[in-house]
Amino acid sequence: MPKILRIINRFNLGGPTFNAALLTKYLAPEFETLLIGGVHEATEDTSSFIVEDLGIQPTVIPEMQRAINWKKDNAAYRKILDIIAGFKPDVVHTHASKAGAIGRLAAHKMKVPVVVHTFHGHVFHSYFGNAKTTLYKKAERYLAKRSDAIIAISDLQKTELVEKYRICPPDKMHVIHLGFDLERFRRNKAEKRAAFRNQYRMDADTVAIIITGRLVPIKNHALFLDVMKNVMAKSPVKVRAFIVGDGMLRAEIEAKAQALGLSCSGNDQDQVDITFTSWIRDIDRALAGSDIVMLTSNNEGTPVTLIEAQAAEKPIVTTDVGGIRDIVLTDETAFVCPPGDTEALTAATLKLLEEPELYKKMSLKGWEFVSEKFHYTRLCENMSALYHKLLEARI
Repeated sequence: MPKILRIINRFNLGGPTFNAALLTKYLAPEFETLLIGGVHEATEDTSSFIVEDLGIQPTVIPEMQRAINWKKDNAAYRKILDIIAGFKPDVVHTHASKAGAIGRLAAHKMKVPVVVHTFHGHVFHSYFGNAKTTLYKKAERYLAKRSDAIIAISDLQKTELVEKYRICPPDKMHVIHLGFDLERFRRNKAEKRAAFRNQYRMDADTVAIIITGRLVPIKNHALFLDVMKNVMAKSPVKVRAFIVGDGMLRAEIEAKAQALGLSCSGNDQDQVDITFTSWIRDIDRALAGSDIVMLTSNNEGTPVTLIEAQAAEKPIVTTDVGGIRDIVLTDETAFVCPPGDTEALTAATLKLLEEPELYKKMSLKGWEFVSEKFHYTRLCENMSALYHKLLEARI
């Protein structure tokens, strides 16, 4: 039985954790997998419940953190060397940047037969200045030469990585879409909707618009607030917005909301314009209770929230960034607007509020689209085929 050492950046809520956990669980018994990773940041919720619910006991490396810290990074590297020496994997598969750097360097040093890396996103624009971005690209090119396969999670991401940023040649790059347990977004929808809306004291005719993610600059929640200000001023129905997540910019975002004249609170008993919920683990309940999902980011990889939104049959209004066009049906399940375009996002949202038949049509199309393309069984089949191909090439 081939052995897989799967290394993830950190155990926080998000697509990388779900996919690493699902692959660890459902590639057995065909493959024996050891899952290791770093800890979530203070402003993030832990994803320990995800792996626990699947019966997985991962190895946590506290030194492997998101920020560069040479002392901690070296300690994490040494620990991974020891794990490789003891576990003797046939494949090391890393997920996301920090795990990809430390894990691939360790795998190369220990002469692991097959090394695979998945880009769950990238930081090649909208994160850093030119000098730092150039450094990251050079590092990824170096690491790609020490990898047997690089996985992109969308066709657009592959095009960017190969043609725009020249990370590796096209024959080394493989597209494998993310996969999830999407059935939970279909179960007990009426009960979940009632529970969420009762918790936040919403009337039956109130339209709930939700945005989910870390409260950090790249997510551009300031744009979301500007759109909500416009929508609430022009909407034919009552609208309430929910910001799900937490992070370094929470106080700043709250201050902007108040400056725009939007009432806001973190209290579920307050009937306000903007509710800050912090992290919600049962996001299926929040989506059931919501009506429209919005994303205003300046950059994304493959945002899980939009896949989940379609599984929950919620229409989407989003900026046109990253691999979003690969995970939605433009004008069928989502309105895709230029980044930073307040007017376009406002107009798209108002269109959904003003045209009930269009809203219903876009809602129903979502499940049909994502149920096959983004199910975890398809993910496992694709990954298994790639592993076998790479291992056979080593014989």
